[in-house]
Amino acid sequence: MIKIEDYAFPEGLHLLTRWQAGEADAKQEMANIFDAAIAGEFDENFAVLAPLDRVHSTASVHMLALAVLHDLYGVESRDYYNTDPYRYVRANLVVSRLLGVNKYYNTWALYAFTCEPLGQTMMYPDKFPPGADPEAILINKDNWHLLETPDFTTGVPKAIDDILRAVEELTGMPPLLNISAPYSLAADIYGQEPLLADVVNDPDNVNALLDHLGDKVLGPWMDHHFETFPNGWVELSDASGSPFFIGPENCTNMSIRSIRHMLRDKPYADRVFDNNYRGDFVAEVKKKVRASRRKVAKTADVAKVGLQELTKAKVSVNPVFIMRLEADKVDISFYEEQAIQRNLPLTSGIGSPQIDRNSIEDLDATKAAFTKEARSFVHAIKRVCENIDLPEDNHVRAPWPSHVYFEDVNGESQFELVEIILNEVYKCEPIKRK
Repeated sequence: MIKIEDYAFPEGLHLLTRWQAGEADAKQEMANIFDAAIAGEFDENFAVLAPLDRVHSTASVHMLALAVLHDLYGVESRDYYNTDPYRYVRANLVVSRLLGVNKYYNTWALYAFTCEPLGQTMMYPDKFPPGADPEAILINKDNWHLLETPDFTTGVPKAIDDILRAVEELTGMPPLLNISAPYSLAADIYGQEPLLADVVNDPDNVNALLDHLGDKVLGPWMDHHFETFPNGWVELSDASGSPFFIGPENCTNMSIRSIRHMLRDKPYADRVFDNNYRGDFVAEVKKKVRASRRKVAKTADVAKVGLQELTKAKVSVNPVFIMRLEADKVDISFYEEQAIQRNLPLTSGIGSPQIDRNSIEDLDATKAAFTKEARSFVHAIKRVCENIDLPEDNHVRAPWPSHVYFEDVNGESQFELVEIILNEVYKCEPIKRK
């Protein structure tokens, strides 16, 4: 009888490396493991939580699980995400165990899943996550106000509810609904370029559109979620509304403002958060002013959203933890101090491009850099844990991503780099509580 415990870190990663390399015996071994996992033979292990006194790791693994299921069984994207919730959850759980991440974090193709119930035309590749068809945009400036509340008891919303019931049953963790925030939803169904043009030329239209999406779509969806799962949480994602794409001022005054608008008077507002605004470094970039010296003198001191103000705005829609993403390009020490000052836990992301095996030119040099970087992340997280009011469970029962967080792991990830990062997590000394 196969045991998942035999693939504890780093054995599972070594198997994934061999499978990725196309070794026939590794593929058969993977098939044996997934056969057992999908049959429920590892369910007892899946209920074991991360250690309470340690820095831990989480990862978004749905793309890796799809790659494995497609390779082993020919499962395609639409079938994977929509038809068998227990297979979906168990595949994600066993992939997490093989990777060696010790806190489970359940995710899916959230941007696609948020716009599909509205009628947006979708693209479902065979072995990659779905996405909105950019050639068949759902709404425009003339008709967006006609968009009504969808039915949350059928289709994708029902598939999500079924997945969340399986997660709660198998792990004991509260159900976490992952959906788009208003700006990112607008980008998918209105079009990225038309929306960006309106951000510049017609901001009132953008804000009205975002409020409509919050009032008619996302707010009612959250209402449904908390009626179905009173102990649930909601994670909003808003990469398109990030400082990197629309600037820190628009991020604050459009993206973040629309979330606060949507959550006004909601009794569950303290169980909703958005943690993926990326590109904080742009808040420190000085604007180039192409004008005469006289004009520059008058405009150089124009108020802008700086890093401190941007952080305050981000915390207003994520009062649960401080997040540092790889794309922020700001040193971990800033987030460490912000977390301690605000008495919040710290999460540090590892971006998927960082561990993409196809974009690494010098693997040895990258390994050395990763070792140093991972060590700094782990030390910062440990220091935060030791200087805030940490709950007894160290948030290991919380469904959100925490501590060292792999933003996306897929079939093209370089597992040697994952091992280097996790090695720093595993060898870190226990947390000394206040």
